Amino acid sequence: MRYVLCFLICYLIGCINPSYIFAKREGFDIRKRGSGNAGASNAIITMGKTVGIVSAVFDIVKAVAAVRLSMLFLPELPFVAELAAAACILGHIFPVFMRFRGGKGLACLGGSILAMDWRVFLCLLAVEIVLALIVNYICVVPLTASVIYPILRGLMTGQLWGALILSVASAAIIFRHVENLRRIRRGTEMRLNFLWNRDRELERIQENGEGKE
Repeated sequence: MRYVLCFLICYLIGCINPSYIFAKREGFDIRKRGSGNAGASNAIITMGKTVGIVSAVFDIVKAVAAVRLSMLFLPELPFVAELAAAACILGHIFPVFMRFRGGKGLACLGGSILAMDWRVFLCLLAVEIVLALIVNYICVVPLTASVIYPILRGLMTGQLWGALILSVASAAIIFRHVENLRRIRRGTEMRLNFLWNRDRELERIQENGEGKE
């Protein structure tokens, strides 16, 4: 019962989606604009960098809170950190209050890693930043990190079950990024340089989109 309670509470924490809330305050559904994703990256596209950064920070913090509180109040339960992390990520991706159409889980994954081991977080962050700059696509970060971290966690702790629990959340993250891979193939996926060259990137996407019609 404690495992179930932990999962439900962390899942509900994950369901709190700041980008969706900010967009609703502006009078629109963020899932119907921009990339269609209820997350920080689309918040930047549709509402600007400040809202996007605030949304990303909130998503990171809610994952940190879910994992750390679970570890604090249920230290005797094996794999409680992994369970809390997976539940929070799944809540963000499949939120009950948004008819199970949420974000893609990158910020929550980052917050979960940060809560479990800040040193691993910093190392992975450095690697993923370099990788994103090389390929010029943000979506490679969640795709690679979601594969690498469960394996790394399992090797570091020697706990296969913990790695398997995290793998459930990883599978959900990968599933939510299938469309990003399709857009890369079509040439309509947002590149990283959108952050400093917004107009040119939007023009490129529009041209490629029209060319596929």
